[in-house]
Amino acid sequence: MSDTIRSAAAATSPKFVIERTYRASVDELWEMWTTKEGFESWWPPEGCRTEVHTIEACPNGKLQYEMIAETPEMVAVMKELGLPASHVERARFSEFRPLERLAFTITMDFLPGVAPYESTLTVDFFPSGEWVRMVVSMSPMHDKEFTKMASEGLESQFRNLDRQFQSQS
Repeated sequence: MSDTIRSAAAATSPKFVIERTYRASVDELWEMWTTKEGFESWWPPEGCRTEVHTIEACPNGKLQYEMIAETPEMVAVMKELGLPASHVERARFSEFRPLERLAFTITMDFLPGVAPYESTLTVDFFPSGEWVRMVVSMSPMHDKEFTKMASEGLESQFRNLDRQFQSQS
């Protein structure tokens, strides 16, 4: 399994990156990002679930989902961070090139004491025969600690996707 993560909190890079190569079709992977069923099946990090309320997979389309802490451990983590056990995240597909590249810009407006800001996650798909390399990059958060937590959360999310597809380097 290939998994490269560079955290903006740990390095001077302006974003963190995760790469995976899956034995899958680009259509299958695209569907994981652009459909309610696909997104809900792997997006929540460990201890959480995701409920997609709106997903308009098109240029400037809306993406609205609720991240819900389910396990007692995750509920405790959220409480310690001063966050509710569930919160709605709002995003829009800021770039949309079917089967090649997508980006969604998330409005970070649910953090107590932090002025709302935007964070963008970009996904590039590189099909090669029966394999697809996926490169995901995300802009840093408002501080190093939250960037580190976000990168750990994204890593957890990708373990869910890894379970659905054979991952190889």
